[in-house]
Amino acid sequence: MYILPILSLLNLATALPQRNQGSSNRNGGNRNGATQRATAQQQAAQIPQGVSTAVDGSTILDDTVTVNGLPLRFRISAPSSQFLSDSGVPGASADSSNGTFGINILLHGDGGQSFFDFPNQAVSSNLLGIALLAPDPNLFWGGGSGLQRTDGVAHSQAVADFINDALPKLVSFDRRKVFFTGVSGGSLMLSGFFIPSQMSQFENAGVMLNCGGLVPQVDFVDEETVLRGTRIHWQSTQSELVSLQRSIPQAVAAYEKSAAQVGLGLDEINGLQTVDNSPAGGHCEFDGQGFSSGIQVMADAFADVMLGGGSGEVVGIGNVLNGVVGNERLRFEG
Repeated sequence: MYILPILSLLNLATALPQRNQGSSNRNGGNRNGATQRATAQQQAAQIPQGVSTAVDGSTILDDTVTVNGLPLRFRISAPSSQFLSDSGVPGASADSSNGTFGINILLHGDGGQSFFDFPNQAVSSNLLGIALLAPDPNLFWGGGSGLQRTDGVAHSQAVADFINDALPKLVSFDRRKVFFTGVSGGSLMLSGFFIPSQMSQFENAGVMLNCGGLVPQVDFVDEETVLRGTRIHWQSTQSELVSLQRSIPQAVAAYEKSAAQVGLGLDEINGLQTVDNSPAGGHCEFDGQGFSSGIQVMADAFADVMLGGGSGEVVGIGNVLNGVVGNERLRFEG
């Protein structure tokens, strides 16, 4: 298996409100101050791209495409037979972009750690794992910082265009089975921008929003279609970041209200929108131990939480499928 030299190359931020390390103007030790600290994006570029092997033996393609003028680095985990010849993957033999596998696309947290960890790699429950790296100097999805995602519109459009235009040239998949995983800043962009503006293009989609949430920052496109056809789960912890202790419940309530306004009944809303913040850990520490290991717990439980007929059980947490109606006001510690 290809082991990524993350720690030796990157000093990536994973918590939402951490200062923008990539824009530091402090010099790198040069006496004349000529050498400046590299941005997170520049540091990430030092990690090689190419073909490697996933934990299940499937193939990982790590490459970059330009979408709407933005460099979008991606990782796709799939059987080699599902890649198209244009991908350059050895053993690629798919002759059509239309396949039977669905996809689960992960948008990482601020700094990009989850892109390099790639917790959703491998083929799971007939879903191919995909991760995208934010086209931002600081590797923030939506740009900006904190709860202010100034490039959310552009980044959301780039993600949608990647799925619709670039991905079909690389791997065979079923466009009716498109799912998303957000982590921290990635969840902010998905809930604040992508779901309202782009989700109407993906029928019967699902979004797992881990440790982050924003009230929609843009108008909905075909609001009723989106809210009737999109499965949303919000997952947080008891000791979440203070800023997110406010924004996540606000986002949960906003999506519930929008669903009611388009005519969904209480049972329908609870069937589509669920929320949980029972784990005792800190930001994204769903296992009570660490950021990366916590995210992996939710990635491993994706099918049970997000797919129809799933048990809702998450190892170390229990059942997380609590309907949002009546559970909007999450209680946190501290």
